[in-house]
Amino acid sequence: MKILILGDVMGASGRKVIKNKLPQLIKDKDINFVIANGENASDDGRGLTEEIVKEFFNFGVDVVTSGNHIWDKQEIINYIEKEKRLLRPANLAEGSPGRGFEIYFSKNKKYKIGVINLMGNVFMRKTSDVFQEAEKLKKKIILKKDVDFLVVDFHGEITSEKMATGHFFDGIATCVVGTHTHVPTADTRILDKGTAYQTDIGMCGDYNSVIGMNKENSIKRFLKNKDALKHFPAEGEGTLSGLIVETNTETGLAKNVNRLIDGGSLVN
Repeated sequence: MKILILGDVMGASGRKVIKNKLPQLIKDKDINFVIANGENASDDGRGLTEEIVKEFFNFGVDVVTSGNHIWDKQEIINYIEKEKRLLRPANLAEGSPGRGFEIYFSKNKKYKIGVINLMGNVFMRKTSDVFQEAEKLKKKIILKKDVDFLVVDFHGEITSEKMATGHFFDGIATCVVGTHTHVPTADTRILDKGTAYQTDIGMCGDYNSVIGMNKENSIKRFLKNKDALKHFPAEGEGTLSGLIVETNTETGLAKNVNRLIDGGSLVN
């Protein structure tokens, strides 16, 4: 059983690389379940729409997670209420539309996979305490009782929150990945008790950029150039960036884990 988790899909470049590479990758790597963080997938890199989410499903994504940009497109509010394959962070304000965790079936319908979407507290949108929420969820979705496998997407700015979350779920989740910074980290590993982990799995988009945004305009903004525009995504060739976890079907933990870097200007 193999699970693929893809980092933040950034703008049109990110959507294009998903379309061009994901269906074949699923076949070549015998992937049984795909999670993609889609919160930056719209043309302006902020939020996502119902049309985009449906495209992801057509290309082979099974669940779309998100983060601080989930509400940037108003239309998503109604859609997320009826589409359980689209998640928002579980520790958003009580009563927020949608859900922050759910249980799904693998592509072959043999296994149940739980997916939890969390968001950090530091330098992010105001949320309830992420570790208190994680403590509650740890008791709601129990590995090998409620689900065969469990994946946590922690959408956060700082590495310490992500690392602490990885260790917090070690032996309890199949995999914990960080998203949001758009830069893949080199600490891919299996933790002491069997949970696959990477601090950030990067983005799916054009890396010849500043975290997915047009580099020339970003530099102008840092220089406070009066000609600088509002940030907009780079549109060059995209990279598919994420993590492939091979699972132990008996324990529900990770047997093997590998970074995925495919295409574009980023070198694996």
